[in-house]
Amino acid sequence: MFTTSIGTPLQSRNLILRHLKPLLKVADIPETVRLYDLRHSTATLLLTLGVHPKVVQEMLEHADIKMTLDTYSHVLPTLTQDAAKKLADLFSGRG
Repeated sequence: MFTTSIGTPLQSRNLILRHLKPLLKVADIPETVRLYDLRHSTATLLLTLGVHPKVVQEMLEHADIKMTLDTYSHVLPTLTQDAAKKLADLFSGRG
């Protein structure tokens, strides 16, 4: 939930028109990008960077880790490969 400077709920239309659209313009991001797109991208980037899925779940406020893992499973194959490499490096004396 986003709030105004005095703590009252911000109307979603105001959030988009007054805040999101101007920020997208400054960042040279197409104005067709939705707030949800930014949320999804953030979660994907965090998982790709190796942030623990439980932390991502809490940041997204998903009630269940299963939802986070199911939604962002496209990122997990890379994480699995990275984990396997780290384990191989450990056993070979390189880690």
